[in-house]
Amino acid sequence: MVSTDKNHSSVVMFIFLGFSDYPELQVPLFLLFFTIYAVTVVGNLGMIVIIRINPKLHTPMYFFLSHLSFVDFCYSTIVTPKLLENLVAEDRSISIKGCISQFSNGVTCVVTETVLLAVMAYDCFVAVCYPLLYTVSMSPKLCSLLVTMAYSWGIVSSIVFTYSLLILSFCETKIINNFVCEYSVILSASCSDKHFSELIRSIFANLSAFCTLIIILASYLFISITILKMHSASGRYKAFSTCASHLTAVTIFYGTILFLYCIPNSKNSWLVVKVGSIFYTVVIPMLNPLIYILFPFLVVTLSVSSTI
Repeated sequence: MVSTDKNHSSVVMFIFLGFSDYPELQVPLFLLFFTIYAVTVVGNLGMIVIIRINPKLHTPMYFFLSHLSFVDFCYSTIVTPKLLENLVAEDRSISIKGCISQFSNGVTCVVTETVLLAVMAYDCFVAVCYPLLYTVSMSPKLCSLLVTMAYSWGIVSSIVFTYSLLILSFCETKIINNFVCEYSVILSASCSDKHFSELIRSIFANLSAFCTLIIILASYLFISITILKMHSASGRYKAFSTCASHLTAVTIFYGTILFLYCIPNSKNSWLVVKVGSIFYTVVIPMLNPLIYILFPFLVVTLSVSSTI
C-alpha cells in the first residue's frame, strides 16, 4: 500500500504548476476549457442518446461509437474539472492517493478507448471486405463481447498500473509541471526501488499499444487492398465513407500520443508538452463526436458534387 517515509513528518502531496507561469491567461483559459468541456459533455451524451433512441442507428458501428462517446465523456470528466479548479484556485495541491486515483481512472478510459478503436477498425474491415457477411459476422452477441473485452482490459490494465504504484513508498512533495497526474511523475516522487514498477509499466503499455496498432494497421491494409480492387467510383466512395470518420479519429489519437513521446525532455519543451497533453486529454474527447457527425456529411457532399 501507499506509504510515506517514517522519518518524513509531512503528508506527501503533489502540486500542479499547470499554466501558473502565465497568470494573465488564467481567466481566458478557464473560459476556453470550460466551453470545450461543455461541448464535450453535450456532444458525447447527445450522441449516446441519439444512437439509443433512433432504431436506424442500431448497427454495430454506432453501437461501438456510443461506447466510445461514453469513454470520452468519462475521461474528460476525470481530467477537466481538476484543470478548471487549478486555473482559479490558490491551492493547486493534490494528495498522493488523489493523484493515483486520477491516474488509475484515466488509464481505464485510455486503454479502453485504444481497444475500442481497434474493435471499430475490425468492424470497418468486415463492412468493406465482406459486406455480404457483415450482418452475420458482426452479430449483437459478438459486438457485446468485444465491448466487454475492451472495458475488461481497461480495468485490468488500470489495476496492474495502480498496484505497481501502491507498492511504492513516497517521501517527498513533488511539483508537477503539468495539469494532470502521469505515471512518470508519480513514480519520480517515490523513495523506494522502482524497477519492478517500471517493468510492469513497460510490459503492459507496450503490449496494449502493439496489439491494438497491429489490429488497426492490418485492418486498414486489407481495406486499402479491397478499395483499390473496386472498379466502381460509387463503391469506392461508399467504402471510404465507412472508414473516413474512424480513420480520422485514429490518426488524431495516435498521432498526438506519438507527438508527445517524441518531444525531447528539456525545459523548453514543457509548454509544448502541456499543449499536447491538453489536446490529448481535453480536446480529443470533444472532437470525436464532431468527426463522426461531420465526416459522413462531407463524404456524401463530395460524392454528390463529383457526379454532377
